[in-house]
Amino acid sequence: MSERSGLWTHYRTCNLCEAMCGLEISLDGERITAIRGDQADPFSQGHICPKAVALQDIYADPDRLRQPLRRTAAGWETIGWDEAFDEAAAHLKRVQAEFGPAAVGVYLGNPNVHNLGSSLLGTTLTRALRTPNVFTATSVDQLPHHFAARMMFGHQLLLPIPDVDRTDFFLILGANPLASNGSLMTAAGIDRRLKAIQGRGGRIVVVDPRRTETAARADEYIPIRPTTDVLLLLALIRTILSEGLARPDRLAGFMTGLDDLWPIVADYTPDRVSPVTGIPATTITGLARAFAASPSAVCYGRIGLSTQRFGGLCQWLINVLNIITGNLDRPGGAMFTTPAFDVVDAPRAGKYGRWRSRVRGRPEFMGELPVTTLAEEITTPGEGQIRALVTVAGNPVLSTPNGQQLDRALESLDYMLAIDIYLNETTRHAHLILPPTTGLETEHYDVLFHILAVRNTAKYSPPLYEPDTDTRHDWQIYRALAQRLATPERPYDTAHPLNQMTPAMILDFGLRTGPYGKDGLSLDTLRANPHGVDLGPLQPRLPDHLFTPDKRIDLLPALLVQDLQRARAAFFNGVTHTDGFNLTLIGRRDLRSNNSWMHNSRRLVRGKDRCTVLMHPDDAAARGLADGQRVAVQSRVGCIELPLEVSAAMLPGVVSIPHGWGHDRRGVRLAVAQEHAGASLNDLTDKTFLDELTGNTAQRCPRARLSLVAYYAFSAMLC
Repeated sequence: MSERSGLWTHYRTCNLCEAMCGLEISLDGERITAIRGDQADPFSQGHICPKAVALQDIYADPDRLRQPLRRTAAGWETIGWDEAFDEAAAHLKRVQAEFGPAAVGVYLGNPNVHNLGSSLLGTTLTRALRTPNVFTATSVDQLPHHFAARMMFGHQLLLPIPDVDRTDFFLILGANPLASNGSLMTAAGIDRRLKAIQGRGGRIVVVDPRRTETAARADEYIPIRPTTDVLLLLALIRTILSEGLARPDRLAGFMTGLDDLWPIVADYTPDRVSPVTGIPATTITGLARAFAASPSAVCYGRIGLSTQRFGGLCQWLINVLNIITGNLDRPGGAMFTTPAFDVVDAPRAGKYGRWRSRVRGRPEFMGELPVTTLAEEITTPGEGQIRALVTVAGNPVLSTPNGQQLDRALESLDYMLAIDIYLNETTRHAHLILPPTTGLETEHYDVLFHILAVRNTAKYSPPLYEPDTDTRHDWQIYRALAQRLATPERPYDTAHPLNQMTPAMILDFGLRTGPYGKDGLSLDTLRANPHGVDLGPLQPRLPDHLFTPDKRIDLLPALLVQDLQRARAAFFNGVTHTDGFNLTLIGRRDLRSNNSWMHNSRRLVRGKDRCTVLMHPDDAAARGLADGQRVAVQSRVGCIELPLEVSAAMLPGVVSIPHGWGHDRRGVRLAVAQEHAGASLNDLTDKTFLDELTGNTAQRCPRARLSLVAYYAFSAMLC
């Protein structure tokens, strides 16, 4: 680490969530004295949330690993980097030599997309492993967005972004941006942006089973029964068509399917869907009319719509609603960004169904399989069984469905390698852990989140601290392993330009050849502008930016239209299955939490217990339960205990538990997190409960029951 003296200031972008908030970090020598919002950042304009202040906690965390750890019979021991690389590659090559390339699986966690090295060079390792068994956090919460984008617009990253800074009507379904800072909608300072909508006479409507922080701020809150959003969207579209309110305008000139839309939605009248959704028919009709009549409007749906059994249908129908009202690719509607470093191009368009998972036959999408199949691919014997696993910055034991089953499955692996900064609930099963540099000792540019931002900007952050000489960046780890995994048949080409370039060099090349490169934008430009560069509001990009074969929007992709039959059968076949489970479970987001490793920051977990189960007062009274009591929540696959929080914000019949907790497992080295262990939502979620079309997990709505925990010798039998 270089030594500096005196008072000085460092500017960077926070990488702990999607918001891309600019930070002003004050230092006295090497000691951080304050972290504030950067008022001069053109995107965030001084906004900051509590997570950003914890960047220093993660960097200085005594539990953070800095040297490779090897598991032995006597416990964990520190080893050198070259020895660790040699050992890891030898074990992975041995497994693949004996059982084939598919015998090694890979899981990539959410933090990878918040990291420049992993974003640009993460494929170095996955390509070297040559395995079809790649799993990522994408299929935990956002795969339906990518699926709908690929089928309608030709590219999985061509995601429509709400132009919140210019819209007159913001319809929010199953999202809580005041807690998430925006998700698949990078919107630093979303509180300010929402107030601005209302300040200019616009309207915000939130539809959700819980009166969230965002719903409380909205002009109108509409409660809805979980997983019925698909019916609401169909009824909105049907109303707009039946009343002659559709105005696709210029979009009609490069779109197919509009003439065939009516027979698909005709049966979904507001009167028909009202008893199922719990929303009065008059409310649905009024919402459709107001949305269509607004000078500009945008519909946005996030976690609540994606993590359910009809996630793909919901994201498709949101696009349809925006399209038929002319609110796609125009100011104030849903628009496409023009990022300075643009990875949205034809060669990177995702494929679908080229191979399938071995046990359940789930199709791949974008080169990965649904993470709901990971545990069974490990535990089910036979050709192609996963016998070794590589995890990169992920904690799937806490973040993926039926975490207890995956926890047990990891114990059975022949070999496990983790590239991670913590000894956590997942990596404790590893035979070897390789910890990369992180946060303040890495350079940063948000490759993905500039693609999802509500305004076009660009910002590069140099490292605040120079890493110690005996540490490695993630991209250096990938290259070291790839070199050792090479075989005579598949050599590692050190002379290949991509294997010669650093992330900064790749970034500079992308900026110079990108849409603003002709105007002189380069990495040097960004270095000279530490607060970032404003590139203006979102601009119309269609039809030139479409990647479908005919350069037209496919309004009615066949796979999505066919999936409507599954929704119709689920809601209108007259059969109700409860199996004794009489509550619906949904998750929730907290402003101070994003990934599980944030729970090891004392400043982020202090205060009252946030890992509680929210329940409506009527549901609590019916069960003889009171606020603050410890209760057991049981599903088909598991049972957890946690405090009850009685809240009128919940829809009756629905309970809510946050994700990312459950730090009480043996062998974890997270001192602060274990003091605030909580319980894991994913010990209740069911790997068989998913969106059948896309393969995304359906963390919303596994049936559950809840009872008071009796504290006596055999209380565990409640679960």
